[in-house]
Amino acid sequence: MKKLCVLLGICLALLGGCALAEGSVVATSFPCYDFARQVAGDEAEVQLLIPPGTEVHSYEPAPSDILAIGGADLFVYIGGESDAWVDGILESLGPDAPAAVRLIDSVAPLAEEDSHGHAHEGVEFDEHIWTSPKNAVQMVRAVEEALCAALPESEAAFRANADAYAAEIERIDAELTAIVEGGVRRELVFADRFPFLYLAHDYGLEVHAAFASCTAETEPSAQTLVELIQIIESDGIPAVYTIEMSTGAIARTIAEETGVEILTLHSMQTVTQQEFDAGETYVTLMERNLKALRKGLSA
Repeated sequence: MKKLCVLLGICLALLGGCALAEGSVVATSFPCYDFARQVAGDEAEVQLLIPPGTEVHSYEPAPSDILAIGGADLFVYIGGESDAWVDGILESLGPDAPAAVRLIDSVAPLAEEDSHGHAHEGVEFDEHIWTSPKNAVQMVRAVEEALCAALPESEAAFRANADAYAAEIERIDAELTAIVEGGVRRELVFADRFPFLYLAHDYGLEVHAAFASCTAETEPSAQTLVELIQIIESDGIPAVYTIEMSTGAIARTIAEETGVEILTLHSMQTVTQQEFDAGETYVTLMERNLKALRKGLSA
């Protein structure tokens, strides 16, 4: 906290002449960035604050990040536990703070669950709201309204862009619904952290996971491993899932014991530099996920 206060003091002193280009948006994580750039189109410059490949859950803002936020017309963030640093920065920027949209307010948040599907005590909301395409559409619409309010001269373009991108995500939603309804099972096994609570909830999937949400733990208990292996064998599960940028060690252990295929679901909380440079979007990454889910649910 002391470090953050020092950074804020430095940045407030410099902020006067350090605004970004006119029509500028700063977004924290990749989902925020992608939704903002799709809605903004050519009407505003959109900057991804947290660099590709960075662990979002342990990110700390640098002075340049605070300057970028203070110089933007609009700041887009999720508003979950990983964004706990945001409120202090926006408050300290005072009149220099940009308009901001907190996307968790655009959906119905769900309480975090443990690996057995039980909600945690207290109100701890799972922040991975974008993993459900149904939520993603609402998030795009929230960005649309915020951009129209911040840069009203470009409202027509923003609304057209939002309509087009929402339609693409609605296509993903329809395809995912068809995969689930046409599958032979609705059960998935995750040998990894599990940031897909909203996807499972909205599409009626039963999930067994090595870890709850995006815990910092790296090794599941022996009992958990045995339980996952037993579920795979008793229920005839054809695949075990892992997430992007994972070591895959737990999945390999389970696959060696059961002979199932290892598949990846991309959480999209961050992307690799290669994916970023290649222009991957929420839609293209969800299309990869659809293929992986079809294999796991239809085989």
